Amino acid sequence: MNVDHFIFATAGHVDHGKSALVRALTGVDPDRLPEEKARGITIDLGFAHLDLTAPSAPDRTLRIGIVDVPGHEDFVKNMVAGVGSIDMALLVVAADDGWMPQTEEHLQILAYLGVRRAVVALTKIDLTQSEQEIREQIRAKLHGTSMADAPIVATSVVSGRGIEELKQVLAAQFVAAPRQPDIGKPRLAVDRAFTLRGVGTVVTGTLSAGTLRRGQAVAVQPGARSARIRTIQSYNREVEQALPGSRVALNLPDLNTADTSDPKSRIGRGDVVTAPDLGAQTDTLDVQLEISPRAELSRPLKEALRIRLHLGSGNTPAQLYLVGTQTLAPGQRALAQLRLESPLFAFAGDQFILRDWPEQSTLAGGVVLDPHPPRRGFRSPERITFLMSRAKPGDVKAFVASELARAGVVSRSSLLTESRFSAASIDRALAELVGSGIAADLGPQAADAAWWREVLKRAVEAIEQAHRDHPEEMGLRLVDLRQVVFGDSPQWQAFDHLVAELCRDGCIKSGVAIRRAAHRPALPPRLEPSGKRIRNVLSSKALEPPSRKELAPDALSQQALRFLLQSGEAIELGADIVLHADHYQRAMDSVRSLLQSRGSATVSEMKQALNTSRRIMVPLAEKLDRDGVTLRQGDKRVLRNR
Repeated sequence: MNVDHFIFATAGHVDHGKSALVRALTGVDPDRLPEEKARGITIDLGFAHLDLTAPSAPDRTLRIGIVDVPGHEDFVKNMVAGVGSIDMALLVVAADDGWMPQTEEHLQILAYLGVRRAVVALTKIDLTQSEQEIREQIRAKLHGTSMADAPIVATSVVSGRGIEELKQVLAAQFVAAPRQPDIGKPRLAVDRAFTLRGVGTVVTGTLSAGTLRRGQAVAVQPGARSARIRTIQSYNREVEQALPGSRVALNLPDLNTADTSDPKSRIGRGDVVTAPDLGAQTDTLDVQLEISPRAELSRPLKEALRIRLHLGSGNTPAQLYLVGTQTLAPGQRALAQLRLESPLFAFAGDQFILRDWPEQSTLAGGVVLDPHPPRRGFRSPERITFLMSRAKPGDVKAFVASELARAGVVSRSSLLTESRFSAASIDRALAELVGSGIAADLGPQAADAAWWREVLKRAVEAIEQAHRDHPEEMGLRLVDLRQVVFGDSPQWQAFDHLVAELCRDGCIKSGVAIRRAAHRPALPPRLEPSGKRIRNVLSSKALEPPSRKELAPDALSQQALRFLLQSGEAIELGADIVLHADHYQRAMDSVRSLLQSRGSATVSEMKQALNTSRRIMVPLAEKLDRDGVTLRQGDKRVLRNR
């Protein structure tokens, strides 16, 4: 049997029959609190599930999780907590009341959160004589929205009218809906947390964007609290893994419910259970806001306003700072920064709701453009350009290009980790950007192409400047090149690739230095007299050179000698012995000839053959060993490669 998982939430005005309709569909009463039973209204979220058979596919089951939300204006904050990760809305309108204030507010909230599919349940149909009139009213209210063509099904929980038809319509709608993807970034927004005797802490929520498995180590955000999943239930069944788009209960015995005094082990509504490597909490968000043209604001949305941010299943107080305007009116959009009074966990692309501080009205909706922005300079032209490039939240290429432009270079494995994009879609976008010359492929890293060209230019200029300043040196030390180009920036991670590309483009790496291929080290004028004297001494002394201290007694001589050693004109046998390169080559040839004819020789025998002293011969023999010419066997040497 094939099982597809979906979630829908009810929406609509108080006392329009949402919970009764859920009970008629599933046989489960979603009102679980004593106060809800006493008052006859839904106060908090309720949950149920429904299995439907897909039309024309009897072997395909649609397993639908249902979130029943309160309709009363005092509990809209609970409603928002339940509709953050749904596939479709069941918009409930009572036939005797028609379209009401919370119906409109719920519709706007759904639109802000990106819910595009809906079925309208016209409840209490047996209480009206004007069914066609109420249908026309609903259709007029939906006009101009993404739900304008939503099916309308007349129902009555008293007579049973329309219940089976509603199930069929729901099944047809879900068959046409895309399944929630598994992008490897599981997030479960906790909407309930409680303790069971003998079991421990249990949390429930809607799982999105990835799977969770029994025994898996997870992080609870904000705060990166560590936990391990002991067991998983989904729709009253114990399972090995939970799939995206399903209602899930996790047993997390390492944590406690929200009434505990230890915040490090506390978990409750608003927290997010996720993988440990998917990012960190934030206290600042750069966002794009919009106010529905249908909105009737009780107060203007203006600069420095204290509001409540509803994201996922939680909400937190925040300060609003608009970009490019001082106020925002219905039908308008604007960039803004939200500075939070409590941290939360967010991805780029997450959609959210802003409500006023007293929790009396919904002010706006928005989308996260950057979950970790700087607070300083957030209105700078560069920052505005960056955010405007992300103004289409689903455009993965725009997000990748803007991230590279901001960072310069990024590890492929961490590129847009804290976003709603899959690794596969990010890789495809990056490949297209490389192909169009906007990005540069640096192997394990990717870079902004313009930035990378500037880095290469700056590196070449630094090497050539080093040649001009120090013509006697073989090149610029790699450690100095890295400091000149990258400083202490984390962009240094591209340094190895920079060196490799320089070496493909006219540079040569020599040991710990790099130079242009055309560079030939030469003594500067101030060192030429000392260099000439050292050359003459080494040429004339052959295998009996003076000590190094005698050869280079002053600073200029020492600099000149260092140049001769680096350029290969002189060879260092040991700490105190230096030979001219030609004499070293002749000595090496003589030792080879001796060992080829005799097979082996002692230091004393080699000393006599070369007519030199033990002071020279011992370090010379050791140098030949290091260079792979000879091999010591006891007190004799043989040729390493006969």
